Amino acid sequence: MTSIAMNYMYQALKLAKHAVHHDEVPVGAILVANEHIIAQTHNQCVVDQNSLHHAEMLAIHQGITHLQTPYLNECTLYVTLEPCPMCAAALAQARIGKLIFGAYDPKSGGIEHGPKIFDHSHHQPEIIGGVLEQECADLLIKFFKEKR
Repeated sequence: MTSIAMNYMYQALKLAKHAVHHDEVPVGAILVANEHIIAQTHNQCVVDQNSLHHAEMLAIHQGITHLQTPYLNECTLYVTLEPCPMCAAALAQARIGKLIFGAYDPKSGGIEHGPKIFDHSHHQPEIIGGVLEQECADLLIKFFKEKR
């Protein structure tokens, strides 16, 4: 992985840490097109009182709006947690070009775990999992430990 790509992942992790201050599950996402960030967000389900406002969903919306196109074929999404089935399906519909994620999610993931959405989709992006896996996982573990 290039240093530029790692930098995007570190930025996504920084967004995830920011989410904690809003009592959100700490997931951050960066959407990149042609080496330019076109969307950056974190989970906003609590703040927006909308269970659909996962970081990936917000990044997709911002990216589609920014590029004024329904498809994100040329984009890379960096996200700190393996996307859930809902987000994975949205990424398939948006035809994301590449997905890079941090922590794996054996319980609620939709890419490498659970329904493995892309295995049953018309669209198959390039996928790289486990980038900054420990840092991303530690943030989530700490968040949920403090909740209990």
